[in-house]
Amino acid sequence: MSDTSPRLFRLRPLEKADLGVIAHWFQDVHDLALFDRTTRIPMNLTQIEQSWSDVIGGAGNDHTRCWFIIENSDSDAVGMIGLEAISTVNRDAVVPVFVDKSIRRHGVAVRAVALMLDFAFRQLGLNRITSYYRADNHSSRDLISRVGCKIEGTMRQAWFAEGQYHDMVVVGMLQQDWAERRQALARELGPETVVRFDSSNWSWPPQHDANG
Repeated sequence: MSDTSPRLFRLRPLEKADLGVIAHWFQDVHDLALFDRTTRIPMNLTQIEQSWSDVIGGAGNDHTRCWFIIENSDSDAVGMIGLEAISTVNRDAVVPVFVDKSIRRHGVAVRAVALMLDFAFRQLGLNRITSYYRADNHSSRDLISRVGCKIEGTMRQAWFAEGQYHDMVVVGMLQQDWAERRQALARELGPETVVRFDSSNWSWPPQHDANG
């Protein structure tokens, strides 16, 4: 690959073989406290398998969550992104994302989130996406601000971690918000890094996209 070639990453459905990598990520106590409001205790592989059983095939009719692994060009798992609490009634979902420390601040997460927003609004027909972050998590704050999520409120002292209570910021995006932000974001994000769905022309930044 030449120096001018883009760094390519792909999204593919989470598989059982990925759970060992996830278990490794979930050993980092600091990351658990920073990114996950519900989990504080590192989990072993068996516990990870139990908690993700519905995603990897334990409940075939569960359409309330879907997760994708982010892979680099060497097919190494470097992150994960998904949709949780998908509601076919309210047409909304929560979008969580996690990337390995080795690729943070390299533009992978923002492109993966943008691709997931396309998937949520254009493929699943959702109308709203919600997310949360710890108030002192500036990386998450910058990411969601860049894609165009709007701050909708602050839950005071709702996140206990590392010996103190932190505020939790609630953000949201409507389908119409994304339609307004999408083209501008595509122009801002250069082609040096590309995140795409496996075996698909869906990518971020968009390529050969008549709508974007």
